[in-house]
Amino acid sequence: MSGRNTSELHVPCSSGQLFLQPLWDGLRTREALTQSPFFPAVFSITTYVGCCLPFVVLDLLCPWVPAVRRYKIQPDFVPTARQLLPCLGQTLYQHLVFVFPVTLLHWARAPALLPPEAPELLQLAWHVVVCLLLFDAEFFLWHVLHHRIPWLYRTFHKVHHQNSSSFALATQYMSVWELFSLASFDMVNVTLLGCHPLTVLVFHVVNIWLSVEDHSGYDFPWSTHRLVPFGWYGGVAHHDLHHSQFNCNFAPYFTHWDKILGTLRASGAK
Repeated sequence: MSGRNTSELHVPCSSGQLFLQPLWDGLRTREALTQSPFFPAVFSITTYVGCCLPFVVLDLLCPWVPAVRRYKIQPDFVPTARQLLPCLGQTLYQHLVFVFPVTLLHWARAPALLPPEAPELLQLAWHVVVCLLLFDAEFFLWHVLHHRIPWLYRTFHKVHHQNSSSFALATQYMSVWELFSLASFDMVNVTLLGCHPLTVLVFHVVNIWLSVEDHSGYDFPWSTHRLVPFGWYGGVAHHDLHHSQFNCNFAPYFTHWDKILGTLRASGAK
């Protein structure tokens, strides 16, 4: 960022802003990075690989460490290099060939201006939750249609189901149409809500993490579905069942849409 930064640092007017303002000021001082046309694609792929990496390490340890294997939903399955590398390669290829050109066009058409004020902490949390609920509803509808209409399944969604047993790096093993559909849901939601740029970053990190966790194949005591009460959140156990049984648990995160449609199936995970 240019030399004007220190004179533009915003004085927070509430405790919620006071909590986030130092973080936001720090990001604004790196405007040359965050405003770069490379940033969205680099941020996306770095966050994704960073979320996958712990589970890749666990998969390597799983055959040798019983303490890890006890939390694996399918303990007899361990992804091989012939499964891991194509998934990683396809993700990198799609971000380079498809995601980056689109973000470059968007950057050239309307470069974003960063506001001096951080968002309110409660506003950030509220927007992230609403974005997750909207994404959950949108993907549920998309997902059901792409399973119920054979042409849509064969043409666009089948590639994601090539791995019947889930593992973290298979999360983004999908067609370009599916990748851009999910990305479009993300961007439409944050735009409709008028989310602060910091909120957008936080939402993307949370959304990527939850998606990777859904596909990780590990059900830990601290997994998200065990932290959200009343069975509102399906999580990894439900989504692993979707990949193995195919015709249930279409929502990526929450359970209410599958309950309404009658497609919710409880898992037998520990």
